[in-house]
Amino acid sequence: MNKPKPFDISAEIVREAFYRVKENKGAAGVDGQTVEDFEENLERNLYKVWNRMSSGTYIPPAVRAVEIPKIDGGVRTLGVPTVADRVAQMVVKLYLEPEVEPRFHEDSYGYRPGKSALQAVSRAQQSCWKQAWVVDLDIRAFFDTLDHSLVLRAVRKHTNEKWILLYIERWLKAPLQNREGKMEARNQGSPQGSVISPLLSNIFMHHAFDEWMRTTHPSAPFERYADDAVVHCSSEKHALHLRSEIAKRLKLCKLELHPEKTRIVYCKHDARRQHYEHVQFDFLGFSFRPRAALNRQGQRFVNFMPAISAKALKKIHEEMRAWKLHVRTPATLEDLAQIVNPPVQGWYSYYGRFYKSVLKSHLRHINIYLVRWVMRKYKRFRRHQTRAKEWLRGVYNRNPTLFMHWRLGLNP
Repeated sequence: MNKPKPFDISAEIVREAFYRVKENKGAAGVDGQTVEDFEENLERNLYKVWNRMSSGTYIPPAVRAVEIPKIDGGVRTLGVPTVADRVAQMVVKLYLEPEVEPRFHEDSYGYRPGKSALQAVSRAQQSCWKQAWVVDLDIRAFFDTLDHSLVLRAVRKHTNEKWILLYIERWLKAPLQNREGKMEARNQGSPQGSVISPLLSNIFMHHAFDEWMRTTHPSAPFERYADDAVVHCSSEKHALHLRSEIAKRLKLCKLELHPEKTRIVYCKHDARRQHYEHVQFDFLGFSFRPRAALNRQGQRFVNFMPAISAKALKKIHEEMRAWKLHVRTPATLEDLAQIVNPPVQGWYSYYGRFYKSVLKSHLRHINIYLVRWVMRKYKRFRRHQTRAKEWLRGVYNRNPTLFMHWRLGLNP
């Protein structure tokens, strides 16, 4: 007769966890095993995860460090767990998330079911119309400096399941394998890229920031997406005081506000703007500042609104250049459309939600690359840009939906 396992973990939850991991895709971890490799011997691999987790003997392997270049020139280190470890983390997430999700603040938007970055941007826009000041918060190296003991203390407020607490502690302490293959011990932080890290960060920030704001500063609405947050204030004095109070609160939680990147912003369009250092801010890829708009009667006015940020536009232009459309002369226009359309659809779905004219004006650059492609592909257009444009315009007239940006009215 088999001895009962110390921890009662459902084998069906382990199976569901795998299919969630498969849906999210992702690269191989330190063992080099892909999701497809894991699935080749699925039953055996799932049994291993279930058996070890249920018996308390599951030890997470090291996390593979991957450096991602940042727009500002730095790098962000992501941690890529093995597929088996992602399944194990998903098991804990499936058990823990339903317990904590109903308790989270309504204006916490990051990595939550039914919540999105666009909802956060929309709420921020509405709050800026109501209050004239914003504290634009920047927490220095948030994911790298999370205190493990404080994270575990926050998690204990939501569960007393020993196995959940045991494995979360082990994941927090799992070493990082760098590019050279060397192991780096971790005594703080939770690497971005893991399945469990977003949930842990939300639990931590719920207690460190959201609940504290709700109880001690209820008159200051905010929007938070993971470690990115803006707080709305009624006056400059209020904003200065609140920035100081938030800095003290985060210091108690062993976090630090970035002194240069945390700013107080004036959010109105009037004569007083010239007296203030900061009159715009970025949030979730959008720049908030005064912009010309039309009311329902067709009259022009100026309003404080979001549009795609300069950083996001720079990233888009870098991706456009990386396509190298103009040198893909063996390809057809249909081939080029398969390269162009998916990312353009994604950009428009996100950045086109607010003040879309800024994004659309930059998407016109795709036509420039296509004209260059025509000039390289067909000898008769080599030195005739105007004729190449006319030829491309003829293609558009015959097939105006070929390219996604053409569907948006950005014809050549």
